[in-house]
Amino acid sequence: MGLLSIIRKQKVKDREIRMLVLGLDSAGKTTIVRKLMGCDPTEVAPTMGFQIQTFEWKDYTINAWDIGGQTSLRAFWANYFDKSDVVVWVVDVTSVDRLRESYKELREKVILQDQLSGTYFLLLINKIDMISPKERKKSESAVVQSLGLSEELHQDNYLVCSVSGITGEGLDKAMDWVISKDI
Repeated sequence: MGLLSIIRKQKVKDREIRMLVLGLDSAGKTTIVRKLMGCDPTEVAPTMGFQIQTFEWKDYTINAWDIGGQTSLRAFWANYFDKSDVVVWVVDVTSVDRLRESYKELREKVILQDQLSGTYFLLLINKIDMISPKERKKSESAVVQSLGLSEELHQDNYLVCSVSGITGEGLDKAMDWVISKDI
């Protein structure tokens, strides 16, 4: 292998991002990943274990590790932290009754883990297509306040985006932020 081939391979590797997709069960993690891949986001079954999906986003190769959110799987999330560039936490905006549970899991099993020190966090408030525009602001504020990210993370290390895994609304902004970090 020539020097030029080695340099090209390294350049390609530098434009790879490992994205860990977490959240409670039924938050829409797999739906979002499928939409980002350009696949039909409506044909989704609960993720048992994990799935690795690879797709291109503006000259970057994204390796999305979509991890199941069922209670029985959450204890294993830490097994996937190694070499993650960004953690995507997905919250279902229509399940405000689960915000306390989401906060507890995000804080205890993700944010406070030393393995993720220095990792970027992307909070996706999902399913905004299922509520009225008037309800959106109120619901988004409730999610942001309940999860308390500003108390846990430096403001440059996270972004909150309202999205729809079905329509794709907000996903461009979220992914553009991920690649803007030049991870």
